[in-house]
Amino acid sequence: MPEGSGPPSARSAQSLRRLVPLLGLGAVAAGLAGACLPWTVPTQRAVAFVGGPLAQSYGIALTASGPAEVALLPLPRLSLGGVRFAATAGDAAPLAEGGALKLQLNLFALLAGRIEVNTASLEGGTVSLPTRDDDPRWAAPRAQAARLVEPGSAHPRRLTLSQVTVTGRDPRDGRVQTAQEVDLTVSWPSWSAQVDVAGAFRWNAVPARFTLTGLRVANLATGARSPFAATADWPAGSLSVEGEGSLGSGSPDGGLALTGSASLRTRSLPETLGWVGGDLALSPMIEAFALAGAFEVRDRTLLLPSLRLDVGDNRFEGAGSVALAGGRPAIQATLAAETLNLAPLVAETLRLFGLDEAEAAGWSGRSLALHPLTGGDLDLRVSAGGARMGPLLFEDVAASVLVRRGGIEAALSRATLQGGLVKGRLGLTPAADDPRRTEVRLQGAFDSLDLGAVLVDLGQDRWVFGAARGQVALEGAGTTPDVLMRHLDGRATLAVDGGALAGIDLADVVHRNGTPAAGALARRNGRTAFEHAGLTLRVVDGVGEIADGVLRTSALTGTLTGAVVLPERRFEARAQLLPRAAADGTARPGPTYAIAGPWDAVVVRKAAPEDGGGLTSTGALRPGPGGRPGLPAAARAYAP
Repeated sequence: MPEGSGPPSARSAQSLRRLVPLLGLGAVAAGLAGACLPWTVPTQRAVAFVGGPLAQSYGIALTASGPAEVALLPLPRLSLGGVRFAATAGDAAPLAEGGALKLQLNLFALLAGRIEVNTASLEGGTVSLPTRDDDPRWAAPRAQAARLVEPGSAHPRRLTLSQVTVTGRDPRDGRVQTAQEVDLTVSWPSWSAQVDVAGAFRWNAVPARFTLTGLRVANLATGARSPFAATADWPAGSLSVEGEGSLGSGSPDGGLALTGSASLRTRSLPETLGWVGGDLALSPMIEAFALAGAFEVRDRTLLLPSLRLDVGDNRFEGAGSVALAGGRPAIQATLAAETLNLAPLVAETLRLFGLDEAEAAGWSGRSLALHPLTGGDLDLRVSAGGARMGPLLFEDVAASVLVRRGGIEAALSRATLQGGLVKGRLGLTPAADDPRRTEVRLQGAFDSLDLGAVLVDLGQDRWVFGAARGQVALEGAGTTPDVLMRHLDGRATLAVDGGALAGIDLADVVHRNGTPAAGALARRNGRTAFEHAGLTLRVVDGVGEIADGVLRTSALTGTLTGAVVLPERRFEARAQLLPRAAADGTARPGPTYAIAGPWDAVVVRKAAPEDGGGLTSTGALRPGPGGRPGLPAAARAYAP
């Protein structure tokens, strides 16, 4: 019989037999689809379903105020909105609140009548970490979490925080800090002993990312050592650490113990410290900073037995330590460098104290307060084969810097400059009655210094020969550079024995009644050998009176009197040449020169004693007839 023929009843039965399997498949598909899609359940029933196991396994009491959804396939999962975690039910201070909790449950444990969490995720909300030492809220969860690392215990394979706000106490100073937009993933597969952590957050409006890999939590729980590798990145720098560590009884001091190698880089140390909320001694004077080397952490002390340090263009090698106890970092280091470029450091120091803003009319009014530079203790010793400060090259340099709450002390123990030995010490101390006022003490000395070679280094003509020696001792106090210069007292001396002046013959000048011989040949061949040249400067209230200014040659004596006016940055003096007495004891007066003007534009002119260009009682030069003095440019090179 052809297909489709036969009685109608037979054809209907055949169609029905085909439809039943299709309906069965459809029902199974609908059931699977329904099992995969979440459906809403009563919130309190969902909380009761997982709340008991969470309290038993993790010591956390769970409540929720938002909707609850359940899905069975592909794996059982439950989500709750508006969740609240607390140490005990009804606790007024929650561990976390707000946001949505999503749990993925272990299917086999669920079929066996147990609830085990495979993955947990908290989206949104706020996590409140302990804010004081006597905060008991996290004691039970910490104790329960410690049991998760025991052999055979079940633990979540993955924990996730997404866009969560975290508040807690800063261990450095106890202040409450807040991290926003926290994304955190903790991965601990059941087949692995290692825990990997990755996250990102925003702190003080600056985003950052970090990772922690290879951590063996079970080792740490038993006091054994665990390997680890950590990285952190933020806009101004990065950190990379690799090593081993232990906690608790595995550490000799009962605390944190770490060993390994680390690398820290930042384009701006002040920017990074401002972000993390820390401070270090002299940090405002440092920009680009890089540190790498081996380290060891014992409790709250970081030991750096071998380190390489880059500060700007300068590279150091040495050893050091950082103690963090007491909330104030204390750094000790001994560093060595082949060569140093001190120009940026000097420029930054001048900028900080406003000395770079000085003009002919006066000094800066910027604050001299030391508190921005004394945010921590520092004991630093530095040695270098060579150090360049602009055009000046120092050799065999040894220096130290000591920073305490009571001030800053910098010492140049030794340095060689153009054959001479240079030493110095600078002390900066905040005044006891006003921390904004800084007391300054400066001491220095040099010996066998070739002044002519120094002038050549500075781009000037070498007009003096001889080994110079000198000392300087100044002290003063002020809230700003201009006030300091007006309250500066002290003394400075300079002396050269057996030297010579190049480019001028003073005996010939006296013979010509104070007029030097004209022409380049005279300047090239001119020379004045002297037995002694000396100068003493006595500074009182910022005015340095020139005393004992003398130049002695076989034929004449030169004297210099006047003042260096530090507040106004001016030089005002009078120089006179006196021929040696003849055999009969007579000597005619020599020429006199007036020297005055700003430091960068001193004007020299020949002056007669009767022109009124003498000195005032304060050492300042009185103006002569006709106002400002002048001397032809061709003659200024001959001025003594």
